[in-house]
Amino acid sequence: MSKKMQILIACGALLALGVLWIGWEHGKTQADSAEHKEKGHGEPVAGVVTVTRGKLGAPLTLAGAFKPFQDVDVHAKVAGYIKAIYVDVGSHVKDGQTLAVLEVPELEAELAGADAAVQRSKEEIRRAQGDVERAKSGYMATHAMYERLSQASQQRPGLVAQQDVDNAQAKDLESQAQVSSAEASLDAAEQALAVAKADQKKFQALADYTRITAPYTGVVTIRYADTGALIAAGTSSSTQSMPVVRIAQISVLRLVLPIPESIAGEIRLGDPIKVHVQALNKDYVGKVTRFADSLDEQTRTMHTEIDFQNPNGELLPGMYVQAVVAPPVRNNVLTVPLEAVELGADATQGTVLVVNAQNMLEERKVRLGAQGSTRVEVREGLSEGERVVVGSRNEFRTGMKVTPKEINVNEPGEAEGK
Repeated sequence: MSKKMQILIACGALLALGVLWIGWEHGKTQADSAEHKEKGHGEPVAGVVTVTRGKLGAPLTLAGAFKPFQDVDVHAKVAGYIKAIYVDVGSHVKDGQTLAVLEVPELEAELAGADAAVQRSKEEIRRAQGDVERAKSGYMATHAMYERLSQASQQRPGLVAQQDVDNAQAKDLESQAQVSSAEASLDAAEQALAVAKADQKKFQALADYTRITAPYTGVVTIRYADTGALIAAGTSSSTQSMPVVRIAQISVLRLVLPIPESIAGEIRLGDPIKVHVQALNKDYVGKVTRFADSLDEQTRTMHTEIDFQNPNGELLPGMYVQAVVAPPVRNNVLTVPLEAVELGADATQGTVLVVNAQNMLEERKVRLGAQGSTRVEVREGLSEGERVVVGSRNEFRTGMKVTPKEINVNEPGEAEGK
């Protein structure tokens, strides 16, 4: 290649580089100009929404699972061997139905001893009653004799020796004391009978506990023991007692929902709650039956229960459901998007960044009310028509001047002041 050709190629390359440089500088200048124009001479752009009035109260979907209305382990009151067990997993039982029978030989002996003690006490009472009657008869005879001798001695002094009168009086007092002693023995025998009957009643009650019965109508979900198994008393604190069976009441099921603080105050007894059971692909409607009327400090939710009648057993405990809670619609309330509020420690308090008439940022404390799916009610701190910043606050600070840019954060299904 000639030297002249090399020079031409080099000039062409330089010319191309120059054209690219001019184009890049021109594009950069236009972009910087547009950005400078959009930012308003270096002022950051802030997305804002206008505080408006409208409806608030979109339905809230919560997840939960059915629980038995009652679910307990059935223990034995006394220790013993299972003589017979009549139920197994899946057995439907009725209130008071016998589930199992325990064999407790030593308890049978104690009950027999208590019965014998009662009989012996009754015999002691009969003997004591006889002693009382005999003592009273003897007292009546000696007392009559003493009175006759005393009257004769008073009417005709010297007729009866004083020694005979004194002996008669002594025998009268002795027989009176014998009556008191016999009556005391009778009282002791009656008290012994009461103690014996109490022991008999105690052992009879324990003997009745050898028959383990169902506490309510339900279904056996777990069987822990078989025939011949040794069962410890459920009241024993020294050992871990083993239950006999577990029974769940499934004719009525509970659904426990954690209602958020924002709508907890709107929940009322009898409110209808619609649930969708995914396993059955069916909808059911229940009513609020009970609620805690206080918030959990950790989750800021209120424990709420809905009862569902389940007479045919179609619903099963543990089935996963989605519940739709529809709080009452609130009309003409002042609202802002949730993204505009920075919540404090209390969910009813928060702060927002307000863009004033001079496009300067102000931090404003607000008191919040009911919360919807996208917006929250503002009860104090803002006025209708004011502009609040939406989104992250990391690039903003109080007193900063910004270029406000109106944005739309409305979502279908909830009125937002239009």
